[in-house]
Amino acid sequence: MIIDYIYFVSILKIAKLGHPVLVKKTNNIKDLASINIKKIVLDMSETMLDANGIGLAAPQVHLTHKMFIYRNPDIEEGDKVKISVLINPIIEKITDDTEDDWEACLSIPGMSGLVRRFKSIKYEALDLNGNKIFGEVEGLHARVIQHEFDHLNGILYTSRLAHKSAFGFTEEIEKFWKKNNEEK
Repeated sequence: MIIDYIYFVSILKIAKLGHPVLVKKTNNIKDLASINIKKIVLDMSETMLDANGIGLAAPQVHLTHKMFIYRNPDIEEGDKVKISVLINPIIEKITDDTEDDWEACLSIPGMSGLVRRFKSIKYEALDLNGNKIFGEVEGLHARVIQHEFDHLNGILYTSRLAHKSAFGFTEEIEKFWKKNNEEK
């Protein structure tokens, strides 16, 4: 029996708001073979799932690579979680239509903000094997990709708030903002 690699999955430390790695632009990965990309993706996946997240960008785990992982809860069934990776992504809006919705971030724990995002986007990136991939997405899927893509450019969702006052502790947002909006 020949085993090529044995991967020990690690939970990585997540950078929190205030750490300079979160406001720096990332670098394109020129040669996937030059880094252990599969190990990075496994560790990032384990970290994201452990933190109960739906997306995680490389800078959030102190890496300068232009890549992120995410899952699309809209298509998950039961315990089946499909994690996607986008390497050196480029995104573009499909229309000017936007929508405001609440977002949170593993790097800003316990907080939420009302963020304006494009409803639908298209993307181009490399997959885990270095193949070019393309997609058009909308809704939550588009929101997650835009959120993680922002991380690659040193942008946090707090700079995209729909209203300056639409930011606070998630517990308070749940009690007051969301409850008041549902009653209207």
